[in-house]
Parts: sequence; C-alpha cells; structure tokens
Amino acid sequence: MTNSLHTDRTLERDRSFTIEVTGEGMASAAPDRAVIELGTVTEGESLKELQEKNDAAIATIQQGLQAQQIPQDQIQTVTYSVQPQYDYSNGQQIFKGYKVTHLLRITIDDLEQIGRIIDEAVTNGANSVSGITFVNRDIEQVQQNALAAAMKNAEAKAITIAESQGLSLSSIPCQIQELTDAAPPAVFKASMAMEGGPSIQPGQLTYNAAVRVWYVYA
Repeated sequence: MTNSLHTDRTLERDRSFTIEVTGEGMASAAPDRAVIELGTVTEGESLKELQEKNDAAIATIQQGLQAQQIPQDQIQTVTYSVQPQYDYSNGQQIFKGYKVTHLLRITIDDLEQIGRIIDEAVTNGANSVSGITFVNRDIEQVQQNALAAAMKNAEAKAITIAESQGLSLSSIPCQIQELTDAAPPAVFKASMAMEGGPSIQPGQLTYNAAVRVWYVYA
C-alpha cells in the first residue's frame, strides 16, 4: 500500500510539470472487398410449404452464384429464422402464419461484380438485399497510419503551446494514451427497384484515430 501511494504521488507531482494535449488523425483507403447480404423472405400459413419454397429459392441462388465463379467457401448462411406472425384485434393476438428468412453472406474481391451478382440473385429468387459492406483487407495498416497522424497532430499542439509560453519541451512524450475512435466500414443499401440493376459506388473508407499525450516541459 505504501509503495502504491508513493507512486501515485510521484505521478501527480510529475504531471504538474507536463503539458497534456490530444491529437486526432485520419487515413483513407480504397475498399478492396465487398460483403453482400441477400436472400429470401417468405410468408404464409403452412410452415412446411414456406420452408420448402425458401430452401428451393436459396439453392437456385447458390447455383447462380457458383456459375459466376463465386467459390462455395465465400457463400455462407448468415441468418435463418422462423417467426410467427400475428394480427391484433380488440386487444387480442390472432395468429396469421409464419415468416421464414434465409440470408446469405457473399464475400467478393472483384467489386465490379457487385451489380451483376445482385441482378443474378434477384433473377433466381432473392427478394431481400439487406446491405453491402465495403472493407479494406489491409485495415490494420490504414489504422496505423491514422494513429501516426494523430501523434503528429498532438506533437504540433504541444510545441505550439510550449513556444507560446517560452517553455522547453521534451522531444519524447512521457505518457501516451490511445483513445478508441475508429470509423466502421461504410455500409450501402441496395434498392430492389433500381432499373437496370443497382449502381454501387464504393468510394473511400476513412479511419479515425485519437490520442492523449503528455510532454514534460522546463
């Protein structure tokens, strides 16, 4: 307990001679992979008939995807659910049937295939496109670039503060704290009503980083 208290007091005393700043940085990269989620949603009274209809549609969709040279290991079920459906009348719950949902996750590296894949899937029975996620496979390097930019931003702030006060600043921070602030991959929704198929523009993915940094001054 004594050692811990001594350490805490030492840190408190040391920080009285430090400049604390925050830094922000960002880095961008073009997406090189897309993840498409699509499939079938069927509703009706007979659960057995719905499941058979749904299974047949999914099988046809998968065959169409494989015909476009999409490997089987890049096609997987991401959602399968059976949900009872109800109507409500005079405060009473009335059963009206079931909804069966089966969604596939398709991973592709050729982004020019996106529109064609969606068109083919819809032709083969898909009636739900829940989203398209664009990512960069080298995300770790992009995030490191954003972090480096955040450190440079923090250093520039500390130097400005020190110079404005006529202080001598240590060139090496005495403490660094990374603040979690990473941007998620961009998600785009594809409309089933687009004539000639959806036109998807992946754009750029931007990742953010933030840090809190302490510099000793004299």
